[in-house]
Amino acid sequence: MPKPVNFQEKFALFTEQWAPKVIAEMNDYQFKIARLQGEFIWHSHADTDEAFMVLEGQLRIELRDGAVMLQPGELYVVPKGVEHRPCAPQEVKLLLIEPCGVLNTGDQGGERTAVNDVWV
Repeated sequence: MPKPVNFQEKFALFTEQWAPKVIAEMNDYQFKIARLQGEFIWHSHADTDEAFMVLEGQLRIELRDGAVMLQPGELYVVPKGVEHRPCAPQEVKLLLIEPCGVLNTGDQGGERTAVNDVWV
């Protein structure tokens, strides 16, 4: 019998931050959950939009011309090609929605790049 995805159960399976975990796929899109705290790197995704939905905590997405503050239950889509930097003074739990194969560091790469396609 198919079982729905339970966010609390999935978050209980890992503690790493800035390491998105896949919880579902739909067509060519992945639904990933992540724990974030601190500041990430400036980056962009040239070929795709990136959706952030905050489940717990507060997330600030810095843009070169301002910032967006997200509260629990809020969603923001960063358009493709827009440079951004997620920041979270306290731990945030969120859902990311993006095409399969998208790296968390986008065009920047480097040591903060998480392993892709890790399922929980």
